[in-house]
Amino acid sequence: MIEAIEKNLQRGVKLLNTISDEQYSNCSVPPYYSSIGNNMRHILDVFSCIFKGLEKGDIDFSDRERNELAQVKTESGIAYFQDIIYRLNNLNDTDFDKIVKVTDDLGTGSLTTNYTLGSALVQAHSHAIHHYASIGFIINHLGIELPDADFGYNPTTPRK
Repeated sequence: MIEAIEKNLQRGVKLLNTISDEQYSNCSVPPYYSSIGNNMRHILDVFSCIFKGLEKGDIDFSDRERNELAQVKTESGIAYFQDIIYRLNNLNDTDFDKIVKVTDDLGTGSLTTNYTLGSALVQAHSHAIHHYASIGFIINHLGIELPDADFGYNPTTPRK
C-alpha cells in the first residue's frame, strides 16, 4: 500500500520540479480558479490530518493545515510532499488494521465513523488521484506537460 501511495505522491514532486512558482500559484483557469498549488496543498493536508490524529486514533479531515506557503512556492510544496512521504514510510504495516475514528464534514455537519488506518490511507490516495485529474485540467490550460501518462488516472480507469 505504501509503495503505491508513495509512487503517486512522487508524481506530484516530479511536476513541482518542472514548473515555476508562477505556474504553481496561477489561479486563472475557470471554472474554479484554483491553482496547481491549491490542489497540491489540499491533497497533502488530507494526509497530514491522518498523521496528526493517528496517535490518539482520532482523525479529523476537516482540521487541515492550509499552509499558504505550500500552495504558492514549489519549494515549500516539495518539502510538504517529502514530509508526508517520510511519515508514510515510517508507518508499520501491522498498524493498517488499527481502528481509528474519522471525522469529516460531508456538507450537513460533522460525522464521525470508524475506519481502519489502511482505509483512511486508501481514501487519501484516491482523493489525491482525483485532485491530480483536476490539476491535469489546469496544467493543460496553462500549456504545461503532464509529468507522466498516469498522472491523474485511477488504475482502474479504462483507457482508449
